[in-house]
Amino acid sequence: MDKVTLQVFANHARAAAENMAYTLYRTAHSTFVKETEDFTVQITDPDGNVIAVPMDLGATWYPGLYYGRAIRMIEEGYEPGDIGFTNDPYSGFLATHAPDMHMWKPIFHEGEIVAYATGHIHNTDMGGAVPASLSRALTEIHQEGIRFPPMKMYRRGVLNDELLRVMLLNVRKPEQNLGDLKAFTGALHTGERKVRAMLAKFGAAGFKAGCAGLLDYAEHQAREVLRAIPDGDYDFADYCDEDGPNGHPVRLALRLSIRGDSAVLDFTGTDPQLTSALNVPTGSDPRHTLLLVGVYYVLTALKPDILLNSGLTRPFTCIAPEGTVVNPVFPAAVGMRSLTCGRLRSLIFGAFNLAVPDRMPAAPAGNSSILNVMTTDNRTHRTVLAAINPVVGGAGGFPTRDGTNGSGADAAYLKNTPIEITETEVPIRITRYGLMPDSGGAGRWRGGLGTALDFTVFAPNSRVTARNRDRCKFRAWGTLGGKAGKPSDFVLNPGTERERVLGNQDTVTMDPGDVVHIHSPGGAGRGSPLDRETERVLRDVRYGYVSPAAAEAEYGVVLRDGTVDEAATAARRAAMRAAETGAHFHFGPEREAHEAIWTPAAYAELTAILAALPVHWRFFVKGRLFDRLRTPAGDEGASRVRAAFEALRRETPGLP
Repeated sequence: MDKVTLQVFANHARAAAENMAYTLYRTAHSTFVKETEDFTVQITDPDGNVIAVPMDLGATWYPGLYYGRAIRMIEEGYEPGDIGFTNDPYSGFLATHAPDMHMWKPIFHEGEIVAYATGHIHNTDMGGAVPASLSRALTEIHQEGIRFPPMKMYRRGVLNDELLRVMLLNVRKPEQNLGDLKAFTGALHTGERKVRAMLAKFGAAGFKAGCAGLLDYAEHQAREVLRAIPDGDYDFADYCDEDGPNGHPVRLALRLSIRGDSAVLDFTGTDPQLTSALNVPTGSDPRHTLLLVGVYYVLTALKPDILLNSGLTRPFTCIAPEGTVVNPVFPAAVGMRSLTCGRLRSLIFGAFNLAVPDRMPAAPAGNSSILNVMTTDNRTHRTVLAAINPVVGGAGGFPTRDGTNGSGADAAYLKNTPIEITETEVPIRITRYGLMPDSGGAGRWRGGLGTALDFTVFAPNSRVTARNRDRCKFRAWGTLGGKAGKPSDFVLNPGTERERVLGNQDTVTMDPGDVVHIHSPGGAGRGSPLDRETERVLRDVRYGYVSPAAAEAEYGVVLRDGTVDEAATAARRAAMRAAETGAHFHFGPEREAHEAIWTPAAYAELTAILAALPVHWRFFVKGRLFDRLRTPAGDEGASRVRAAFEALRRETPGLP
């Protein structure tokens, strides 16, 4: 297909996906779908490769999602009017946690399947141990809600009522699930109509050629980007705060190897799979979309006109050792995989930052806490369960501008819910919602500010879940002299005698009058804060983004009576420049203290030890070794880890 026709075809395909998204967005029932927009829709080819996604509606994780394995698991085949679905993370590795319900509708032309209309919605609840189904404290997939392997939700256009009754019996707010299911079905019908219009315009042969051409062209564009990056091996690591409630850090490691127009992402050195819900189910797929979401963002940043489809994944190969947090084995819990995926994106951003530092921003906040409330309406005595808002951090400083405040970079697709809608649907009162001052990392280009949200409840035994709680400890990293962003926090009854700091705890029970405060982390700064123009710092102070104390302490800008004291500023900045290290990254004191104990050599030794053990021993051994090694290691890190393991083996019956 010639380039002009291919561009016309691409516009039609994207318009089809946009129409699907608009149908779902306008008809969904749950706040999390119709306001936050945690859904996707796609058009795929007959093999299940995504050829088109919307650009303006829905989540942005899935342009490289592969439907083929799940599609083929319905062995009886398909007829017109059928709709398949699944929400089981371990059946075809399509769904990535139980609340995500994926559906696909085959589109026939003259008896042949020529495409599928597909997508997913995040159900607010799918049953399980906690309201909204998700908590890091869960230890196995069976606790995370009812699961369905790939099967047919519709047969020849007729809804499978028996299957639906089973689903609705097991969820906490069945009317929401049913309403979203109907909206989702309508979106798939819209996709089918739009594809039929494309078949009428381009013909069957032209449609097939267009699908193949879109995948090939996206691959071509991705390879063009890689060719412009210097060949090399780029090593980076990042951390989740905890591997379980009050646990040890989770290390994610990456070696990005670029050779010509292809790249390998090797996650060897990443921690073992966890007995908590932070595992990322990828099924040993070398191009699983969850491992490549950060790559999509990088490619789009470096080439904004790039096509978003499965062709982008072809130049990349991922190595994710089985039994690690990025490739767990059944029945590991995976409900909080979105927390770990946030860190995976930061990990990939860091590796590319080493490769092309002049074109990459500092780290975004890397944490988006999704707040859900289950409470009782005192007027109607009905139980209410709803997602009330994502509390999202800011973007990292860009090469030419400050990071976006409140909802930037890789979390920008999560839309906020207006307070009026939240308070109409849920009997709570929001007392604060806005930006968190001083949360953005200092830099020539400041990191975006985090978001703060406070609310109170009015019924006893109100249960709040705040999934993805992280970045209370390890901060978003600054680059090229920029400083790390500020951490997040979660506090019950702040400023009172009953204050309780919850940190990364993601479930809390509240009683009437209790207030919860949460704020997200800030994005990191890029470039030395001493190079930021004094007028920009003054403007930030006047807007309330930066306090006068932080302006002086972090930017060296001294203010007197609301104006810049130029002489005092010049003197303070000169003194501060003498202390600059010139390091590529700034991680913050928490990570520096951790890596003084767990050096790269110590982690390499730990990785070798764990890789030699059966999967079910790895997390146990990692935890015991962390308990034993709590002081800085220096050059003895590897030998100390080996000695600690040998001592543990002597003391532990059955340890291989």
